[in-house]
Amino acid sequence: MGRSGRTKDRDVSERRCIVTGEVAPKEGLVRFVVGPDNQVVPDVLEKLPGRGMWVTATRDALDKAGKGQFSKSAKGPVTVPAGLSDEVERQLARRVVDLIALARKAGLAVAGFEKVKGWLGGGENVRALLQASDGSERGKTKLWTPEGARYFDCLTAQELGLAFGRQTVIHGALASGGLSNRVVEEAAKLRSLREIIGGEGTVGKDK
Repeated sequence: MGRSGRTKDRDVSERRCIVTGEVAPKEGLVRFVVGPDNQVVPDVLEKLPGRGMWVTATRDALDKAGKGQFSKSAKGPVTVPAGLSDEVERQLARRVVDLIALARKAGLAVAGFEKVKGWLGGGENVRALLQASDGSERGKTKLWTPEGARYFDCLTAQELGLAFGRQTVIHGALASGGLSNRVVEEAAKLRSLREIIGGEGTVGKDK
């Protein structure tokens, strides 16, 4: 790890997407395996046994994979369950929420406008600014993404609330650390799948 908590380039593991044919860091792809019943199963945690089939984390790629690419990659007929893209999104969202909760318990995450603002302006080494997709745009523009940090608005206020043990949360921040890096990796997949694009200005910009 570098001083900022980022993974060095030499540690980046790459995989080839079965749909696009492009090789990219696996952090931007979702792994699938074929179960004993020949059904395609998403492996968000990347721990299931079997040969992995990797698909870029976008709905377009997932939909195309279900129209023949999974069978082609598996070299045989497979069953693609209905609503596979929705299930992947659900699992990814749960994964991001769970990781943020772990980061919070490790002291690497705070929630609430004032606490987040304090971190941003107080010299805390912030890894990511998290803001609810359904939060007030006016309120969100009052915070900024620090240089070198990431911005995510791919979770709803209720989902962020689950991560912080509250009913709803609009603003959150992650300090640099191993757990925060994992949050960033999984949140990037979820944002891509949900096609959330940050707005103009400081809010919403990755730096």
